[in-house]
Amino acid sequence: MVPTSNTYWLRLLGTAGIILSLAVCFGSQHVIAQSASTPKRILVFSKTKGWKHTSIPFGIAAFQKLGRENNFRVDTTKNAAYFNDDSLKNYQAVVFLSTTGNVLNQRQQAAFERYIQAGGGYLGIHAAADTEYDWPWYNKLMGAYFASHPSQSNVRKATVDVTDKTHSSTSMLPDHWERTDEWYNYRSFYSDLHVLANLDENTYEGGINGSNHPIAWYHEFDGGRAFYTGGGHEDSSFSEPLFLQHLLGGLTG
Repeated sequence: MVPTSNTYWLRLLGTAGIILSLAVCFGSQHVIAQSASTPKRILVFSKTKGWKHTSIPFGIAAFQKLGRENNFRVDTTKNAAYFNDDSLKNYQAVVFLSTTGNVLNQRQQAAFERYIQAGGGYLGIHAAADTEYDWPWYNKLMGAYFASHPSQSNVRKATVDVTDKTHSSTSMLPDHWERTDEWYNYRSFYSDLHVLANLDENTYEGGINGSNHPIAWYHEFDGGRAFYTGGGHEDSSFSEPLFLQHLLGGLTG
């Protein structure tokens, strides 16, 4: 099963300056050789072996729209067999869009590790933290694992404190970003994360990480780059202009 193709986001914004920033962010040393005039490609992966978020098709549609607007291709798949060397080498980044559970076998995991080691990019959204608990390498790449979230209701308004506005994913955000989502608590944080934003647990009930509750971060890992944001549970997340700019900046930053 071959993933569907649409224009999408990376190295993006249709101007030469943005194309340059993309090269920096997603690793200009990646093994893929493409001319500046060739649209970049990313793979959006949304396989679930646990909870399936209703927001996934909304996220896919949002990525496709961003791609059309910003001159890059997006392929989408739920087929883990696409995680092989011949396929992955075509992409500047792979997005795990609210994946859940053990979605890759050992051979597919090994191919993804080689992809990152060759300079590839990873972007995790929301339940990407609820994925591959038995794969320690993925925990380090992702940055943390899901621990819990509030209940009754699991969705609530809270404030995100943006702590670093020098990154392209946060430069446009307010210092205190109020939005409604399902807010994850995390465990097994990797030690080498550059935290961009923290969740203010004083603004909602159900947080267990305390005063240090990262909700968006990036880091370089094992030859590649990774970015994660905890938002994206709600269908409406992918129609929020600021959230979409946040995601786009995560790919380009």
